[in-house]
Amino acid sequence: MIPPVRTQKPRKRIYIKSEHSPEHVLLRRIGLILALIGLVLLIFWLDRDGLKDTHDGHMSFGDVAYFTAVTITTVGYGDIVPISDRARLIDTIFVTPLRLIIWFIFLGTAYELVLQRWLETRRMTRLQKSLRDHVIICGYGHSGRSAAHEAVLRGTPIGQVLIIDQHAENLKAAAEHGYIGLLGDATSEYILADAGIAQAKAVLICLGRDDAAVLTILTSRHLNPSVRVIASASEEENIKLIRQAGADAIIAPSIVGGYLMADSVESTHVADYINDLMQSDGRVRLIERAVEPEEIGKTMRELGPNLVVRINRGGEHIGFWEGERSRAQPNDRLLEIEPSQATDTP
Repeated sequence: MIPPVRTQKPRKRIYIKSEHSPEHVLLRRIGLILALIGLVLLIFWLDRDGLKDTHDGHMSFGDVAYFTAVTITTVGYGDIVPISDRARLIDTIFVTPLRLIIWFIFLGTAYELVLQRWLETRRMTRLQKSLRDHVIICGYGHSGRSAAHEAVLRGTPIGQVLIIDQHAENLKAAAEHGYIGLLGDATSEYILADAGIAQAKAVLICLGRDDAAVLTILTSRHLNPSVRVIASASEEENIKLIRQAGADAIIAPSIVGGYLMADSVESTHVADYINDLMQSDGRVRLIERAVEPEEIGKTMRELGPNLVVRINRGGEHIGFWEGERSRAQPNDRLLEIEPSQATDTP
């Protein structure tokens, strides 16, 4: 079960790339500044009779434009001044707020396009250096949330779980749970590289679309041929294609769910036990491990103290009922059921 959202400040905050290019943002800000300057110029022009040019006493359009510039930049040479009460009131009530808005836009643009991006780049570089043997989860829907929660329960540090999703609201929820978030398309080579796939332990693909899953697998394999890739398949007919793309393991939630539902027609407790077996916080859990040297030569029934239910040997699956074949050999992988930490006896 996924834990409720914590109210305290999360240890990791979401990392979101800008939705607009710097050029687009800069052009919009320039347009807004020009519009505000034009508004100030119009105000001064309409009230030019309240201004006085100490040089010749005449206010031309050039004089008004000049006064607008020195007013906005707060230079104030004093050669043109407001002399009427109305002009001073207009400058106080209308022009001063507009001047502040223009300066806020200048400062905000400088922060966003220069300082913030520098800080963001530095933060991403520092983040990538801290990521080693981490788990990348592509997609933070229901499957992604469950996978992230289970990965933490199975020993992955919460700060080493990185979520890639195209929806900011999903990443905000991920950040509240303490995970690292990266906004973008998981099929993108650039995004996966930013996620530190070169140093990742595993990539879990929970995108809900088999075509996107295949492309993500191919991109992941291109960037890191040795990373372990686990993919979720929506359609049974696409499992072969996903396997050919290079997935190490394929999970088909709809198919597995269908098996359990059909089995529950005749059974009462099988589905509950399977769910318990698959969750780290259940009473029992299913683990995979390598055979120990002292276990070589023993049958599965003799191995213990946990219950060994299968031997994987060179692509073969050997059951405990297969006599001499069930004796452990070097390089075997054992599947065994053990009590969870919650039920371990001292």
